[in-house]
Amino acid sequence: MDGLFSLEGKVALVTGASSGLGAHFAKILAAAGATVVAAARRQEKLETLVADITAAGGQAAAVGMDVTDAASVTEGIADIEQTHGGIDILVNNAGVAGSRYSLNVTETEFDHIMNANLKGAWRVAQAVARLASANERCCSIINIASILGLRVSFGESVYAISKAAVVQMTKAMALELAPKGIRVNAIAPGYFATEMNSEYLNSDAGQAYLKGTPAGRMGDIDELSGPLLLLASEAGSFVNGAILPVDGGHLVKAL
Repeated sequence: MDGLFSLEGKVALVTGASSGLGAHFAKILAAAGATVVAAARRQEKLETLVADITAAGGQAAAVGMDVTDAASVTEGIADIEQTHGGIDILVNNAGVAGSRYSLNVTETEFDHIMNANLKGAWRVAQAVARLASANERCCSIINIASILGLRVSFGESVYAISKAAVVQMTKAMALELAPKGIRVNAIAPGYFATEMNSEYLNSDAGQAYLKGTPAGRMGDIDELSGPLLLLASEAGSFVNGAILPVDGGHLVKAL
């Protein structure tokens, strides 16, 4: 059974890999045998991540990439193609947070969140899918959505909108790309501590909120590893267009 989850010989691109979930995803894919290309804007942090993966016996490289910049994405994908020949797995993780009530959101804030979370994710997924299609190479695209893309919460209006759009993007691309051997799925995490939210989640208010969820706690980052490997590997070869919540049952909380 272990062989089902092996990523030996695969090339995996992880965006937003300089910290948080992205850095974790990169380490997990490398541990499963993939050559990981870690992409983000913060090059210094990427180099530290690559050194950590290499020290653990994995294979990794860093590429500077700003998903909100079309030229940066084009150059990054071209560099990966030249160096590694193609991309077998994309973890489309780059994004930003933005906690605002809808009436308080400025147009600049709206554009910032949508450009990173939706347009940036679309830009990278499209580029990777085009490359895989041109090379007639099977590929697994894993978009990182959120439970807020499936159900709303107070004060997270634009973020929820952006992640709901990622959910529909995932389904639309899965439908269109399946004949080309390209699977497109999404993971919808619940509450996991990252740079963007750890201050709140570890506060008294955050802990009180979490106690009211079915699991009564936030997720441990390792609890995302199994779902990631399922969607990335041959173990999930017949899973396409799925949105997989990893939230301790938060979405089924009674109203």
